[in-house]
Amino acid sequence: MSEPVSALMGRVAAGAVTVRDEGLAGMITLRGDLATAKLRTACKHATGLALPAPGKITGNAAKGLAWMSPDELLVLVPHAGAGAVADQMAQTLAGTHHLAANVSDARALISVAGPHAREVLAKVSPVDMHPGSFAAGDFRRSRIGQVAGAFWIDADEVIRVICFRSQADYVFTLLAKSAEDGAVGFLG
Repeated sequence: MSEPVSALMGRVAAGAVTVRDEGLAGMITLRGDLATAKLRTACKHATGLALPAPGKITGNAAKGLAWMSPDELLVLVPHAGAGAVADQMAQTLAGTHHLAANVSDARALISVAGPHAREVLAKVSPVDMHPGSFAAGDFRRSRIGQVAGAFWIDADEVIRVICFRSQADYVFTLLAKSAEDGAVGFLG
């Protein structure tokens, strides 16, 4: 059996803002009634975290819960255990209408870090990246250039970006080009 590898093989573009492949990340799509005790219990057992409010994320890229829609969460766990966590969630939710799917190998995780990280995302996504409008803990599904993606601010100068694995090269290249020295730093 072959070993899993990240879509971008550890690629890094360093400059005024650093764009970096974050490697393998465990991601589970969890769909169901977010108000049920069973679903909340499954999430608590998987991550130790409470469910996020709409448009928010609790935790971080290593272990987190991100609100995707009124009936969907993205569960972030270590890659090696994602299959087992998805199976455990499905067992906990047995008898209820739900979906717990390990999508780890279909996604890529990229970080954008530096004092102008917000500016990089503002160039390629129709999200208001001003600190008063998008703060740490906020989570957005949006467009990144011409493709779907999602992102959040993990720390003041670090933004985590999730995209489909098949589009990882495009998203990475777009972010890296937008982050080049001389291309950022105009907004303050």
